[in-house]
Amino acid sequence: MSSLTIGLTGGIGSGKTVASDWFATQGITVVDADIVARKVVEVGQPALVEIAHVFGQQVILADGSLHRAYLRELIFNSTHAKKQLEQITHPIIRAEIIQQLAQAHSPYCILVSPLLFETDQHQLVQRTLLIDTSEELQQQRASARDQQSIEKISQIISAQMPRQEKQQRANDIVLNTGVIEQLYAQLQPLHQHYLTLVSM
Repeated sequence: MSSLTIGLTGGIGSGKTVASDWFATQGITVVDADIVARKVVEVGQPALVEIAHVFGQQVILADGSLHRAYLRELIFNSTHAKKQLEQITHPIIRAEIIQQLAQAHSPYCILVSPLLFETDQHQLVQRTLLIDTSEELQQQRASARDQQSIEKISQIISAQMPRQEKQQRANDIVLNTGVIEQLYAQLQPLHQHYLTLVSM
């Protein structure tokens, strides 16, 4: 287990995955909360059974898997439904993240999570890194990537923690507004800094 875990976060389209992929190429273990969240609701998992019990069989597709689009729409339009889902999934996701972090063998490890601050996952890390960008760039990138309208992406952004609040809470901030090489150039000294922190 690494003695230092960095929580990496950022809004939709900020470049979190590009940044975490770069850390992975440096030999750093990356635990992705989104991948964990998908894993815990796979067919046969207890969380999926509980979700079907609470929300009804319409959240299950013909092949037995989760009807993500239906559930996403449901929780987007109902705070109560969102809370119910979180009560089922968050404890299981947290337990799985803790288990994966415990198995990390790199000098330090990264927990990448879009909801690092919102879900209290920041309690699992010693330091936080925000990949930050303008709302306009977020809209352009996420819209192009997810094939969704700018309006839909704007709705998602407004539902997330405000950018300014994330900036205030993060220990380190990288501004991702240029080309990918500029992002890497900012990550390199942070990587060295984290290695130094571990060796202290």
